[in-house]
Amino acid sequence: MSVLISIKNLEKTYDEVHSFLTPKKEANHVLKNINLEIKKGEIVSLVGESGCGKSTLANCILKLIAPESGEILFNNQNILKFNKKETFEYRKKIQMIFQNPYSSLNPKMKILETLEEPLIIHKEKNRYEKIKEIISLVGLSSDDLKKYPHEFSGGQRQRIAIARALILKPEFIVADEPVSALDVSISANIINLLLDLREKLNLTILFISHDLNLVRYLSDKIALMNKGKIVEFGEVEDIFNNPKDEYT
Repeated sequence: MSVLISIKNLEKTYDEVHSFLTPKKEANHVLKNINLEIKKGEIVSLVGESGCGKSTLANCILKLIAPESGEILFNNQNILKFNKKETFEYRKKIQMIFQNPYSSLNPKMKILETLEEPLIIHKEKNRYEKIKEIISLVGLSSDDLKKYPHEFSGGQRQRIAIARALILKPEFIVADEPVSALDVSISANIINLLLDLREKLNLTILFISHDLNLVRYLSDKIALMNKGKIVEFGEVEDIFNNPKDEYT
């Protein structure tokens, strides 16, 4: 398999102000010399405690925040050097599934409008046909397109959020703890849906999670983060059965 995402020597620092009365800035080094490769078709899980830098790394890959230094290569192109037009095209190829399906969908928009919006922005044709195809792929029906988010359960809402992420036929998906707000049985259905979609659509997925059992079931490889560094990266069974790093 060829490499889809290659991250080289990535660094990100935030300035922290400790209080309003003493506005002294202090550098918070969030990402420290991150190196990571994700091959096409893989599911790589990013695991670590809260505050270790997982979401910051994901946001750098999504080009939502800019690192101070390093490279992020997508199909051998450095996305950090993209102009506005190149970034616009890149956003079609990489999408995100958010953590909470209750807050990630606009409550005032029908599902049809939610799924149609990215197609309009990117001037796609045959929009309704594409919407019907994707809503069927996530296990919902065309009748559901007429409804609002509040008419669905949490699991159904997350299926809609997945459909929205897939509507532009991206190559790469960032899934940021997409089942943490759902109960166990529904979570299992969503995870199996992601595995099924990976096969059908040839997706590459970066899966962010705290749940080690879930990660072991879902992933091809695991990247373990601690205090802004990837301390270990490898095949799932190697990480679980023969960890090299003390933190792991």
